[in-house]
Amino acid sequence: MKFLIVTGLSGAGKSQSIKCLEDLGYFCVDNLPPALIGRFVEMCSESKGDIDKAAIVIDIRVGKFLDQLPVRLDELKELGHTYDILFLEASDETLIKRFKSSRRMHPLSVGGRIIKGIKAERRKLQEIKSKATNIIDTTNMSPSELKQEIIHLFVEGGKSEGLIIHIISFGYKYGIPLDSDMVFDVRFLPNPYYVEDLKKFSGADDGVRNYVMQWPAAAGFMDKLTDMLEFLIPHFIKEGKSQLVISIGCTGGRHRSVTMANMLSNKLKEANHRVIVEHRDIEEERYR
Repeated sequence: MKFLIVTGLSGAGKSQSIKCLEDLGYFCVDNLPPALIGRFVEMCSESKGDIDKAAIVIDIRVGKFLDQLPVRLDELKELGHTYDILFLEASDETLIKRFKSSRRMHPLSVGGRIIKGIKAERRKLQEIKSKATNIIDTTNMSPSELKQEIIHLFVEGGKSEGLIIHIISFGYKYGIPLDSDMVFDVRFLPNPYYVEDLKKFSGADDGVRNYVMQWPAAAGFMDKLTDMLEFLIPHFIKEGKSQLVISIGCTGGRHRSVTMANMLSNKLKEANHRVIVEHRDIEEERYR
C-alpha cells in the first residue's frame, strides 16, 4: 500500500494538494493526530485492497502533539510499513500575501504578526522537513502548476530532482521580480516595439520571435546562458536548493524578454529539467 504524509507550512498549498490526491484515488484524512497514525495504517492495511493508497495531512494545527510525529514514524518503520513525506513550503513574502488575501490568521500568530507565526512554524517543522522524500516550493506556482507537480511525482513516477526552475520575463519599467535568484538584461537586443508590424504582438508570436532571434547576439547570448546554467544547476541541487528563479527583463516585458524566456525554457526542458514559465508583464504594454 502507498502511504503518504503531507505536511509543511500553513498557506503553502497542503489543502490544494490533498484535493489533488483525492482526485488521483488516494484515501485522504486531514489533520490526523500523530498518535493515531499507526491505527490508521492498520485500518487501511486491513481493508483487503479497498484502500491501496492513502494520504494524511499532519501540520502545526495538531499543536503540541506534533512533537510525537518523529517517534510515531519510527514505530511505523519498525512494524514494516513504508511511507513517503511530501513537504510544502513557500517564501515568507508569498505566505504573508496569501494570508492577507484570505483574511485568515496564521495558527501561531494569534494576537501577533503573521511573519512571527511563519518563522515559529518553520522552526517547529525543521526536523520533519529534513526527513521529507519530496519538497515542493509553491512560491511561484499556480494551483494548476502544483497539481501538475503532484501528478508528476505520484502518478507518473517522476523523481523530484530537488530543484524547480522558474523563468520569469518582466519589464524593467515595472520593477525587477523581488524573488529573483538571477537577473538577465536583454535590452541590448534590437527592440521589436519600434517595428510597426510587430509592435502589437508579443514574444510568444512567431514574427516577434523570428525578429529577435535573427540577431547573432541573441543566439550567442542564449548559448552562453544555457551553458552557464547547465554548469550551475547540479551545484544548486547538491546544495539542496529547491527552486531557482531566473528573471529575464527588457524595457516593457512583452517582446524580447518573452522570446528569450521561452527559448531558455525549451532548452532546459530538453535537458529534462523541471521548468515553469511566467510572463509577468506581457499584457501591460498591450493597449499602450
